[in-house]
Amino acid sequence: MSKPLISVITINFNGLVHTLDFLASFQKVTYPHVEIIVVDNASTENPDEILKRFPDTTLIKNPVNEGFAGGNNRGMEKATGDYFFLINNDTEVAPDILEVLLQRIQREENAGLVCPKILYHDAPDTIQYAGFTAINPVTGRGKGKGYQEKDKGQYQKAEITQLAHGAAMFIPKAVVKQIGMMAELYFLYYEEMDYCERIKKAGYEIWYEPGSYILHKESMSVGKNSLLKTYYMSRNRWLFLRRNVNWPLFFFTAAYYLLIALPKNLLVFALNAEWAHYKQYFKGFSDGLFMKNIRDNPTLKQQS
Repeated sequence: MSKPLISVITINFNGLVHTLDFLASFQKVTYPHVEIIVVDNASTENPDEILKRFPDTTLIKNPVNEGFAGGNNRGMEKATGDYFFLINNDTEVAPDILEVLLQRIQREENAGLVCPKILYHDAPDTIQYAGFTAINPVTGRGKGKGYQEKDKGQYQKAEITQLAHGAAMFIPKAVVKQIGMMAELYFLYYEEMDYCERIKKAGYEIWYEPGSYILHKESMSVGKNSLLKTYYMSRNRWLFLRRNVNWPLFFFTAAYYLLIALPKNLLVFALNAEWAHYKQYFKGFSDGLFMKNIRDNPTLKQQS
């Protein structure tokens, strides 16, 4: 019996050095039936070096930057595999990553997404992701399991979790065809959480699989937010709640935001004289509050 084709999809945006390292790590992957798709989100760098170094790669050149969701969606439209592995380009993978994820998703009848253990590339003994709690429907916040703990084998049991990490999501194509692709209105942040909620609402489970891992180059020490991050985190946290919390509970969500979260965050920015962040946080909140047609999700229409 032939093994199913797995489509590995990653996004490049002015991160060519990371993408090349990522592709090099996949040369050591032991699973035999793989296609790798790189979606370049209108980088100023020339991505053709990818094809020179790794000619078997499929390169999609987006004319505009479509963000995390849009880039992954363009990859899924092109993919021909039975399973999609959406993975960040600033990662490197264990050789057995695909076998382990495939085995888990085939073993669990209701698994709609599987996420591996994620360790820091610069500190591979330290955990970034070992599962996630549910997002609080009022505050819009959740908590990562094992976050920045030393990996001593304390999270070596595969289990159902509430949310995946956007850096590595293994999904059957059948699930994507049923629920649609990722919501592109987010552009950056919260789109993977939204996708997990849609997967669960369709009756599937999110699984954490520690039998294999990826190494993520994201820094353990988070510096000062960029203005872009301040805007999209503010806007998309609100969009996520609007899309996923129903009345009457949403009344308490709105009350919390208007009476606590919004004044608190604006006050912090004001006290620190961070007026640019103040403006972006308020603009993000108001844009998320008044955005229309937020329920739409793109369907999977694969290219020939």
